[in-house]
This record gives sequence, C-alpha cells and structure tokens, in this order.
Amino acid sequence: MSTVEQFGYRQELQRSLGFADLMIYGLIFMVPIAPFGIFGNVFAVSHGMVALAYLIGLVAMAFTALSYAQMARAFPMAGSVYTYAGRGIGAPVGFIAGWAILLDYLLVPALLYLVASVAMNSFVPAVPVWGWLAAFVVLNTVVNYLGIQMTARITRIMLAAELAVLAIFLVVGGVALAQGKAQTGALTPLFDSAGFSWSVVLAAASVAVLSFLGFDGISTLAEENREDARRLGRSMLAALAVAAVLFVVQTWVAALLTPGRDALIANGDAAGSAFYDTAEFAGGPWLSVLTAVATAVAWGFANSLVAQAATSRLLFAMGRDRMLPSFLGRVHPRHKVPVNATLVVAAISLVLGIFMSTRENGIGELASLVNFGAMFAFLLLHVSVVVHYLIRKRSGNLLAHLVVPVAGFLVLVAVVINQNVAAQWVGGLWLLLGLILLGTTYVMGRRPQLPQEVV
Repeated sequence: MSTVEQFGYRQELQRSLGFADLMIYGLIFMVPIAPFGIFGNVFAVSHGMVALAYLIGLVAMAFTALSYAQMARAFPMAGSVYTYAGRGIGAPVGFIAGWAILLDYLLVPALLYLVASVAMNSFVPAVPVWGWLAAFVVLNTVVNYLGIQMTARITRIMLAAELAVLAIFLVVGGVALAQGKAQTGALTPLFDSAGFSWSVVLAAASVAVLSFLGFDGISTLAEENREDARRLGRSMLAALAVAAVLFVVQTWVAALLTPGRDALIANGDAAGSAFYDTAEFAGGPWLSVLTAVATAVAWGFANSLVAQAATSRLLFAMGRDRMLPSFLGRVHPRHKVPVNATLVVAAISLVLGIFMSTRENGIGELASLVNFGAMFAFLLLHVSVVVHYLIRKRSGNLLAHLVVPVAGFLVLVAVVINQNVAAQWVGGLWLLLGLILLGTTYVMGRRPQLPQEVV
C-alpha cells in the first residue's frame, strides 16, 4: 500500500475513514435530493427530457470517475485532480488543474449557502438572507474544525434524513400517478421526438451534471482513508452509481407530474419553484413545504459541510507544495484538520455569499460558473491517465488507460461546448489569470516542483 511518505510528505491528517464513510461523504456532497433545487432549469433546457439529461450527465461523470479511480491508486494523496495532473503529467499542469477546479470548489460553498439562505428567508423572513448565510457558515466551520470523524458522523445523519424525504416524495408521486395525474406519456422524460436535438440535450446535461459534482470530492480525503487506495476509487464509483439511480428516478416521477409543462419550457424557472409546485400538485402544500425545507437544509448544511471540507483539503495540498501560500498547509495538532484552509474557505464563502445576495441574479451568476472549472480540470485528469500509465508506465491495459480516458475527454468536450457562454468567458479569464500566475513564478525563478518520490 502506497503512503504519503513515499512521495516526500509527512502523514499529518488522521486516517480514520472507511469505504462506507467515503461513499456517504460523496453522496452527501452530490446531495441525493439535488435535483429538487435545479429541476425547473433542467426541465426547461431539456424540453422536458430531464431523465435523459441526467443519464447523459452520468455517462460523462462515469468515465471521469473511472479515471479518478486509476489515479487514486497511483497517487493516494490529498489534492484531487491537482495532485493527479501534477504527478501524472507535471507540476505546472498540476497547478493549472488545481487552479481550474478551484473555480468550482471556491464557488460551490458560497452558492450552496446562498441558495439555502434565500430559501430559509422565504420561510422565516424576519431573519435576513445574510443572517441565515452567516449561521450556516459558522455551523459548518465549527463541525469541520472539530475533525473529520465529526464530519463523517453528521453526514450519516443528514443522508438518512434526505433519503427519508425522497422516499416520501416518491411514494406520494407514485400514488398520484396511479390516480391518473400524469401530465405526459411515461417515456417522455427519457425521449420526446418533438423537442429532441443533441444540442438541447447536451445543454441540459451541462446543467444536470452540477448534481453529480461531488463524487470527486472523495479524492480529497485520500490521506484520511484508512483502507487500501483501491477502496477510494471504488467508493467514488459506488457513490456515483447510487446517486445516478436516485436522480433519474426522482426526476422521471417529477417530470411526469409537472403542471404547466409548455409554460415552463417556454419561460424557464426563474423562481426555482418548479419542483415544489410539482410536489404540491402531487400531494398538497405540505409536500411542497417539506421538499423545499429539505432542499434548504441539505444544500445549506449537509452539502456545504462536505464542500467546505473538500475545498480546504485542496487548498491544503496546494499550500503544502507552495503552489499557494504555505500557511494553508498547516494542520491543527489536536483535531488533525487543515485549520487555516478551513477558515479561509469559510471567510471566502461568507464574503462572496453576502455580496452575491445583493445582486439581482446572484444565484444564477454563481451557478453558471461552477461547472466550467470542474469540467476543464476533469479534461486534464483524463490526459494525466494516458500520460502516466500509457506513456510513462507502458501499460498494456488499453481499456482503462486509453479507451476510457479518451471517451471521457470527448464527452466532456461536448458538454463544455454546450455550456453557458458567459460561463465560458469568465472561466476562460480565470484560466488566463492562472497562466499569468504560473508565468510569474517562472519569471521569479520559482519553477513549480513537487517533492520527489522515495524509491
């Protein structure tokens, strides 16, 4: 079994997580009820073919998860795609990969806090959005500060609660369908010849894939995994598979029951209430309230809790290698967590979340940027598999080390091309800034380097 010492590091984080902990962490990061919050957007963009959009998103992420599993075996360290691209291709490429996915990781907690705070403000308007946001940030920071085992215990409880709400919706939805409340044919959520085109479905998949982002966060806990590195990759695949089944089933049922289908497709879901309107149509106001509150708590506490943990591990890894300020690499001596990185993520989430809450379409602006960084980083991940295994190691396993990463690369390119244009521009500017920072280090004579592997 490879260790971090083999790659020139000290084992500072606490190895206490098993396969179940990692899989549950990934599920919570993806949020089993994630489609509740973006259902209307995916429905409108896909022309009602929501289940198909999620299936295509699954294909894109399945190839990526397989590539993650291969690199996790080779380099069982924190840092996710930053580590894999850096070790698999080279330190400068690792920096760009880490910089790209930072756009996703740094924005995701702020987006989650903002969505949840807006939702909670609609139920308890006496507490302003910024008040809810600050409460969520403080609560999650305290839990993460107390250690990864505390985070793991909390995620188990939250997962059970989310699955209970989902089960209630599916049972009530099933009864509604049995009573003849379906608004369309049974297969329409999967394929509708009247609205189908590849550009439509891929554009919808680029939105739906947001629900799958999070399985990759498991890789940031590599140095807290107490089992063989292979278990890390298997936990990613298991979490992705379970989430995919849940996403497809719940969106299929919801798409069959959605009232005002044509208006939703034509006008979109600016208020973000399409799923809750569908829940009310299926079971009454109580189900609408239940699903809305569950979404707020899931996004604002459970999902943002693990998002903060994952982001802090990425900053920790880049700080430890001096790709970012070295103070980010400090580990708390008692709790064994990257304490400075955790506090920095909390501060960024708080400031950015409050600022975006003052903008007319703050949630939409944040959401449009989240996917771009992840997709670009995943492209470099697939390249790192080919370079490390096929070119350097002369691997004969062409399926795992050539076919899968190339297929994953091509699928992601199709998704990125069909992403929001504004997100492409801002994401491109973010990457340009990263290249400028990288170039500056060369000019200053500080060529990016990683600790050498101990043979």
